[in-house]
This record gives sequence, C-alpha cells and structure tokens, in this order.
Amino acid sequence: MNDVIEETSLVAALKRGDEWAFETVIRLYGGRLLAVARRYVRNDDDAHDVLQAAYLSAFKAIAQFEGSARLCTWLHRIVVNTALMKLRSRRRRPEDSIEDLLPSFLDDGHHVEQFAACTTPADVLMEQQQTRATVRQCIDGLPESYRTVLMLRDIDERSTEEVAELLMITPGAVKLRLHRARQALSTLLRQATRPLGQPVTLREAAASKC
Repeated sequence: MNDVIEETSLVAALKRGDEWAFETVIRLYGGRLLAVARRYVRNDDDAHDVLQAAYLSAFKAIAQFEGSARLCTWLHRIVVNTALMKLRSRRRRPEDSIEDLLPSFLDDGHHVEQFAACTTPADVLMEQQQTRATVRQCIDGLPESYRTVLMLRDIDERSTEEVAELLMITPGAVKLRLHRARQALSTLLRQATRPLGQPVTLREAAASKC
C-alpha cells in the first residue's frame, strides 16, 4: 500500500472519529510538530500548549480537509498559526536589539568587514552553506519579530502578503524584517563557523548568540 493510499485511509478514519487514527497522527507527526512549535515560541511548556491546541483545532476541522495538501503539511500550518496566536497573546517584552548583528559601514560607505552576500534565504543556507543544526541554532538567536518573519518566509515558504496578514503588519515591514533577519543570520553563522583560534572582536563577542 503506497503512502497516498495510507494517508487517504488515515484521513477517512479521522473523519469517522476512529480513536486509533488520532493516536496514529500523534505518533507519526507529534515529534516534528512539537519541534515546529518550539522554533516559534522557544519554550518547552509553551510549545506543548501550542501543539495540544493545534491538535484540537485540526481534529475539529478534519471534516473540511480535502486532501489538496499532504496531511503533515496541513498539520504543520495549523501548528504555525497556533504558535503565532500564542505569540500575539503574550505580553510584549522588550526584544534584544538586532543592530549589533547588522553590517557596519566605514565613513566611505564600505563594509567594515568583507563577507559574502548576506541576504541568502535560510533554507538555502541549510542545504548549501552550513549544517541544519548550526543554522537552526543561529535562527533561534534572532529576536522574536525577525525570527518569526524568517521562519515564515524562508522555512515555511509563505508569501509576503500571507506573512503580513498573519503578523498584522504591512508587506513592506515583512520585506524589511526579512532582509535584516537574513543579514543578522549571516553574522551569527560567521561567528558560529569561525576557524578555531581566530580572534573574536569585543563587538562580536557581545553580539554572539550561537
């Protein structure tokens, strides 16, 4: 039996309310969905709360699932949306500044440091430049508002307009945050992969989050 048929059977069982189907979803997808929630809320207790709320939302809405996307993709989106609702409901706390992670310029307009283009999408970095673990660790080091935009655009591949709607900001703000988030991520990756023994400047040591 191929994966499509297996998933079709699983969805049909979910729509019937079969208990084994709900348990199967949790067993098959629970670990990766919890990891998704944790990347957004960065707190184990909050991540578990997000996942439980997402399960409830998904199981209540399963009758409307039409199979236009894979079940795991559909669940992933519900977890992300639930995590964003959790972030919006939390009292806003001051974020760490991102300024120390952005490129600095000399009086003549040139960069203080020479380095490769710093606007590479995070998903490309994961595949081409660094190990996934290193990139994810550095993404976790970004301030929440920038990390969220980066995750939604580069990892979840949402459109600028969709991200703007989800975060209730303008498309222009999404583009600006994404650009700055990629710049900051580039800085964190350079720090994380610095050759052993290479000196670290005070500015870099203070800014380091990986």
